[in-house]
Amino acid sequence: MARIVLGIEYDGTAYAGWQWQAGRRTLQAELQNALTKIADQPVTVHCAGRTDAGVHALEQVVHFDCAVQRDLKAWLMGGNSQLPDDIRITWVRPAVADFHARYSAIARFYRYVILNRPMKSALLRSQATWCHQPLDADKMHMAAQYLIGEHDFSSFRAQGCQSHSPNRFMHFIDVYRQDDRVIIDICANAFLHHMVRNIAGVLMNIGMGKAPADWTAHLLQIKDRSQAAATAPPYGLHLGGVCYPEQYGITRHTVFDKLPADARRFD
Repeated sequence: MARIVLGIEYDGTAYAGWQWQAGRRTLQAELQNALTKIADQPVTVHCAGRTDAGVHALEQVVHFDCAVQRDLKAWLMGGNSQLPDDIRITWVRPAVADFHARYSAIARFYRYVILNRPMKSALLRSQATWCHQPLDADKMHMAAQYLIGEHDFSSFRAQGCQSHSPNRFMHFIDVYRQDDRVIIDICANAFLHHMVRNIAGVLMNIGMGKAPADWTAHLLQIKDRSQAAATAPPYGLHLGGVCYPEQYGITRHTVFDKLPADARRFD
């Protein structure tokens, strides 16, 4: 059995999320169907991080095992020929050693995009969350810094989150403005269900002046999701990239240059 690794880019607007669901259109199902046609046998893919309905990926990483031999170009070009226009395989490589898309990852990077102007956008309606009230990006950035390090993120996890532990290590969060967009870049060793969107909701409330910058610190302390802000919409959320140890030969997004040399995966 050969293990193949793929980089995937997708617009999640039309999908019920990554994970296969009976009777629903999902990203995993579309990719598996496409690769199955190239392999001429069933293919099951495993991803670095499952995204929810409406969430996008600048780079998702997946792997699959297959008993048949195909050129890497066949997986890339052939796979894309069988995929809808809102999903694209961007690179393909053979796996090295014991590589696993999920369990080998050191860190994951998400980008949350907020369109901050009086009017909605006709072009970005499914790619960014719209906020008509002015946002103070500097105050949002200041508030986000309380989340750096290892914490119990119970105040930022979905009620139905199935993770055995609420603890995660936050490497960095940068909030900055680019013209009429406020962008949140966030990197951790792993994320809880809805964690990024819940953090974005809190930071947006702070940016609108509805709460002080240290509200994030207070929420960490009380560990109570019901006391935090509403979950931000999925439209603005993008899985930006996944970081692996250098031994696996997976090219890293430059944002991971900020990681410490001893960064480790979440167990």
